[in-house]
Amino acid sequence: MKKAIVLSLCFMVAFQTLAEARDYFLYTDENITYLKNQINTDPQIKRLWDKNYKEARELLKKERLGANDCKLLGLVYRMTDETKYAEAIKKILQDYVSRETWESEQLLSRTPSWQGGLKTSHTSFYIAIGYDCIYDYLSAEERQQIAAEFVRVGIDPAREDWLLPASSFHTFDTMGHNWWSACVYMAGISALAVREEIPEATEWVREIAATASEWVNFAGSVLQNKPPTFDQDGGFYESVNYANYGVSQYLLFRYALQEVWPEEPQLELPVLDKIGDFFIDVCYYVKDGSVLSLPFGDTGILISGQETVNLLWKLGYQKERYAWYLKKVSQRDGNQKLPKLDSPEDLALLPDLPALPADYVPDMPTSHLYEDMGWASLRNSWEDNASLLAIKSGFTWNHAHADAGSFVIFHKGKYIITESGKSSYGNPLYTEYYCQSEAHNVVLFKGQGQNRRDPYYGVVNSGSLHNLLEGQNFKYVMANASGPYAHILARNYRHFIWVGDVILVIDDLLAHESGKFEHLIHYNGESERNGRDLSIKDGESEVLVRPLFPETFPVGGLPHDFPEQIRLEEKLGYKDHHPEERQPYWSISPAEETQRTKFITAILLKTDDNQDQLPEIERFQGDNFIGVSITQDNETTELYFNLKADGRLKHRNSVNDMNGWETDAYLTVLKFDEGADKSNPDHLKEVFIGHGSYLRRDSQVLMHALSKYTALVEDINGKAEVIFQGQDEATFRLRSIQPVSDVKLNNRVVPGVYDEDSQMVKLVVEN
Repeated sequence: MKKAIVLSLCFMVAFQTLAEARDYFLYTDENITYLKNQINTDPQIKRLWDKNYKEARELLKKERLGANDCKLLGLVYRMTDETKYAEAIKKILQDYVSRETWESEQLLSRTPSWQGGLKTSHTSFYIAIGYDCIYDYLSAEERQQIAAEFVRVGIDPAREDWLLPASSFHTFDTMGHNWWSACVYMAGISALAVREEIPEATEWVREIAATASEWVNFAGSVLQNKPPTFDQDGGFYESVNYANYGVSQYLLFRYALQEVWPEEPQLELPVLDKIGDFFIDVCYYVKDGSVLSLPFGDTGILISGQETVNLLWKLGYQKERYAWYLKKVSQRDGNQKLPKLDSPEDLALLPDLPALPADYVPDMPTSHLYEDMGWASLRNSWEDNASLLAIKSGFTWNHAHADAGSFVIFHKGKYIITESGKSSYGNPLYTEYYCQSEAHNVVLFKGQGQNRRDPYYGVVNSGSLHNLLEGQNFKYVMANASGPYAHILARNYRHFIWVGDVILVIDDLLAHESGKFEHLIHYNGESERNGRDLSIKDGESEVLVRPLFPETFPVGGLPHDFPEQIRLEEKLGYKDHHPEERQPYWSISPAEETQRTKFITAILLKTDDNQDQLPEIERFQGDNFIGVSITQDNETTELYFNLKADGRLKHRNSVNDMNGWETDAYLTVLKFDEGADKSNPDHLKEVFIGHGSYLRRDSQVLMHALSKYTALVEDINGKAEVIFQGQDEATFRLRSIQPVSDVKLNNRVVPGVYDEDSQMVKLVVEN
């Protein structure tokens, strides 16, 4: 009987112990078990673990440790159960919670005093991890003492500054849009860590979790020139760097909540299903090298969205393309397939990714426009070392630079047409140069770009991007930088047309007075002018920049022999992240001052296939129009720029006859087989209309609508496919030699009404 009672008591104690086992929020039992299995089966992971284990042993030799060391020491303790690591963490906790504040003197000295800024946020996260990892090592009394002081110095300052009605003074856009996420959600993780010792902490966690929908959906401010937090497609305007930081801070909290309270309902946030695609879109993939990211704003070219996408995966957002992306960003130079472990939690959060086919590429369009925030990425494929054109014409404020209308190019594995990047925030050149327009590939007028105060105050009328169209071998997008330049320019429109291996950059510029326009080109590698081309070369990657309008470079002789030709001037800026080093860049400008001008610049992408036969590019012009002809791969493409359509006419339509093609369109692009009779509409292969209502030739109507639109028609004399962007309701008529009953319009088949007399099919477009 006594034996039965003893066994029963033992069972009860064991059951009670099991029931009270700690639910860890980051270094969970499941994550630790998976990591141990990976160490036993994957030699590369074992080497990474050995490296971390060695670093942890070295830490124990130091007399004084920092809060950040809790991450590594906590991981090693959870992996090994060696109490010396727990004891080291306890000393860190006791040291930090005994302090008066964790915040920097700089923020504490503000009025009102900022008690819960980023330093407090980061420290709170580290202390929360340490507390969580050694929870069972601490006595009940130690837990209570540390938790109470943790609330005082870490959690209360964040809640008081950011949340509580009686004391908060921060909002969603304080210090950009990433600070809210960092300061508030790290306080949430901290409250979750002390939930057993502080009865009120449970309510604090729920209070903080409930803010996520408002943070995600923050709509910006017209009065103070603040943008929304997120683009409707999941983009985050502050830069790739701050997108990854801000979003990952929230996702860490969401993940911790999931692990500790798996039954607790989480907020439905549709944007979480889009953020991963944004990071895929804004990266460039290099064969046997590091993934590069778009350089817009305060970021670094090697920064990716790895932490964010990894957390999305752990939270159940598990798409094949996310697995592809995570494997890509885990590669290092030299083709080492090793995770980039910037912190120990990366090792603890290793995702269990599926195997993918060797030729897998994302099932996504190769081009995407983030219309709300003014970013676009256009690439010719998802393969490594492809060509990528990226454009920004959006907000300027805080981490977003004065770069409306700027663009960069990646080609053959290199970041070749570049921006200047950034420096540390404490360096005067950050404000004086890196944030300013001259550090980007924009147009200057009289040496000026955007107002130099825009990065501080924001821009009242931000830049924008419009009308992204992508066909089989044609891409178009328009940048409107007129708003940010309104103090010096009445028009600042930049169009990008990408055909084959040629990108045309078309600038439509009108100033309030006469002056000198400049087109800036920043670059990596070596650059020199050879005849009519400006060569930019970095290793095996080379592009040729060829000005076409208003004039070309002098083909022969010295510049002073051709005073009417385009001028090229080398200027000096500063190197990305290295303001102590000067970096040359180019200024391309017309010979004379003017009030209105058109730049058309061709950028030729040199490839292995076209080295011996580059595209043939010729300029032409006529009465009120200028144009460019491109011949490559047995096809000729003609661009017409209707000068009567650039806003110079009021109450008169921009009707023009350009080499026999009648249209009111601003831009017209026609594609033929090389050598075909270009006066015969039956020989047309492809037509693009940019802001026009009709196209006719010899009384034959090819395209027509009652309002202006932008459209691409491929195989116009065969089985036509149409991409149409216009008003929400439009009647569009398209020439068809053969009777048709339906047409593929905007990637879906729509019914049409065919008229034999006019050889036109009528389509109703409903966007």
